[in-house]
Amino acid sequence: MTSATSDPPRPVVLEAVLERITYANEDTGYTVARVATGRGGGGYADADLLTVVGPLLGAQAGESLKLTGRWRSHPKYGKQFEVDSYTTVLPATVQGLRRYLGSGMIKGIGPVMADRMVEHFGVEILTVIEEEPERLVEVRGLGRKRTRRIAEAWEEQKAIKEVMVFLQGVGVSTSLAVRIYKQYGDASIDTVRREPYRLAADVWGIGFKTADTIAQAVGIPHDSPERIKAGLQYTLSEAADAGHCFLPEPNLVTAAEKILAVPRELIGPALDDLAAEEGVVRERLPGPGEDAAAIPAVYLVPFHRAENALARGLRELLEAGHDRLKAFADVDWDRALGWLRARTGVELAPEQEQAVRLALTSKVAVLTGGPGCGKSFTVRSIVELAAARRAKIVLVAPTGRAAKRLAELTGHEASTVHRLLQLQPGGDPKYDLDDPLDADLVVVDESSMVDLILANKLVRAVPRGAHLLLVGDVDQLPSVGAGEVLADLLHAETIPRVRLTKIFRQAQQSGIVVNAHRINSGEHPHTHGYPDFFLFPCEEAEQAAETTVDVIAHRIPRKFGLDARRDVQVLTPMHRGAAGAGALNGLLQERLTPHDDKRPERRYGGRVFRVGDKVTQLRNNYDKGEAGVFNGTVGLVTAVSLEDQSLTVRTDEDEDLDYAFDELDELAHAYAITIHRSQGSEYPAVVIPLTTGSWMMLQRNLLYTGITRAKKLVVLVGSRRALAVAVRTMGAGRRHTALAHRLTRAV
Repeated sequence: MTSATSDPPRPVVLEAVLERITYANEDTGYTVARVATGRGGGGYADADLLTVVGPLLGAQAGESLKLTGRWRSHPKYGKQFEVDSYTTVLPATVQGLRRYLGSGMIKGIGPVMADRMVEHFGVEILTVIEEEPERLVEVRGLGRKRTRRIAEAWEEQKAIKEVMVFLQGVGVSTSLAVRIYKQYGDASIDTVRREPYRLAADVWGIGFKTADTIAQAVGIPHDSPERIKAGLQYTLSEAADAGHCFLPEPNLVTAAEKILAVPRELIGPALDDLAAEEGVVRERLPGPGEDAAAIPAVYLVPFHRAENALARGLRELLEAGHDRLKAFADVDWDRALGWLRARTGVELAPEQEQAVRLALTSKVAVLTGGPGCGKSFTVRSIVELAAARRAKIVLVAPTGRAAKRLAELTGHEASTVHRLLQLQPGGDPKYDLDDPLDADLVVVDESSMVDLILANKLVRAVPRGAHLLLVGDVDQLPSVGAGEVLADLLHAETIPRVRLTKIFRQAQQSGIVVNAHRINSGEHPHTHGYPDFFLFPCEEAEQAAETTVDVIAHRIPRKFGLDARRDVQVLTPMHRGAAGAGALNGLLQERLTPHDDKRPERRYGGRVFRVGDKVTQLRNNYDKGEAGVFNGTVGLVTAVSLEDQSLTVRTDEDEDLDYAFDELDELAHAYAITIHRSQGSEYPAVVIPLTTGSWMMLQRNLLYTGITRAKKLVVLVGSRRALAVAVRTMGAGRRHTALAHRLTRAV
């Protein structure tokens, strides 16, 4: 028996073909896979396969690998090969070549074509692709155009592999190599060596920490001024991701000191240099109270420009000398409201009447209020009256689902903000100050989720003299992006507003409406007695996850006739944890779209994409689709083509989008999403797991936002203690913004 103090087993090399990946952690790269060593001669049964574990992220099924590691005996799973590192080698057997070429790795070759190519050329096929690609036309079904495409894809694969090898040497995961290569091409290695911090700005998915890892590996000093300046910008970028438009300078320096791990005295001079180079903007802002000291604010340039421009644009709209709805300046309101009552069959409450008058007589106005208080009917009334005067009406919302709802409510066409502005590649809108929209009235629904950058683009496109109405629930979570525009407008005394507070009688029958208001007031929700609001108590996170899956896959479809993928949305406080969005996506995918040998699928990093999967877009991509595709867009995977190396997504805006396999880092599964990502959307049914594992995120406005996303049904799954914590815990407080100040004072 080996003693506890004996040396660990010496590394050995195992050559094998990667047959399939059974688990991959995208964050750590840890992978569990099944491989064939060639001992069976091809056509392996599952019993002939070996299990390997370790950092294999980036390897694809069908690749031949040279694995360095050690044999281990796992107490539950038996003999395994524990991988330290791996390299890709070209397969040498006919069977290996078929798997390799048919895996979808090379664009233009699918399993059927791979069989034909290997059958025709045998083990020489890779030599033919490399040295004589024109001979591929000898294969039935391959013409000159497709042959050229295969040759180009092969060359690109080789170049990417070289970049991968280099990046692995400086501590970067292989999953980033494709992105770096797409950005810099043949200059990839030189850029990484000489200007690693450029990657954080240029390559989506690479932040300061990854760039810093590379920089240290290529020898850039830890206390380099370039590193410190990059770290300061990263700190501000992280603050923007948390919603802040700026950071007070002491907060910035303290946070950067922790991130950079350098003496504090080095940070001040680097910040001075960064400001002189116009990498940041410094400005002294008034403190929160009359006697409070001024705040030394530091902004990233885009946020400083956008905040100033938005304040200026709103003031220009308010102060415009002409009025495109001047007919309402001297209208007989009793007569107008009587006409509206006869048309709709409903009488407006006094505060709704006030909102209608305000929207049609003030050039900028805000309408806010909780669920069941009549915001939707008020908006419909405003649109009805404006349409009766033949006004040009533009209706807009942040998401496709919200735009559809607005169109159904009013009977008028509505679009997302991005589609309305027709954002061009790079993010510049077609419509702006010089080329404004043709509109007399612009209504923006769900405006609580409109961030600073998008609000500025929208306001610049509204013609001076037109009316702008911003509608939203200020008690919901603020926007995912930086700023809290709706709250700032309500804090600015210069912006006219109406807040609806009365809950209408019919809405009082809804557990969703009643409990949303109870939670917003800090009261525990009633979890019995309503046909649309339920609680399934579970103390442990794992039990909550299992119950959540059962509720979605079986109970809701059986009892309410709703489709588990299209109609039901899981909203979680956090991404991580046993009942977080990440784990639930895996469980729900296996239940709703399980693996099927007869249907193609594609693994990317830790995710597997299959036909039928519910997915969401993770970044704004202005080059995809008719008018770009944007962070938060949801759709279903309708096709996966290994031959074309692409999959197709049908979005909730009814657009078909094609994604090349090397673009799959832009997609994530969306069976479960965080409540933050759900803003602006509405779903027939919402299931919210609440566990004490999400302790830091259990907040009142988070739970309120999640519940108000549901139209017909809310199911809470989890701990009563976690629910109580969420109800009594106020949100994280105001963000660092200065829009209200800029609207009140001249800029």
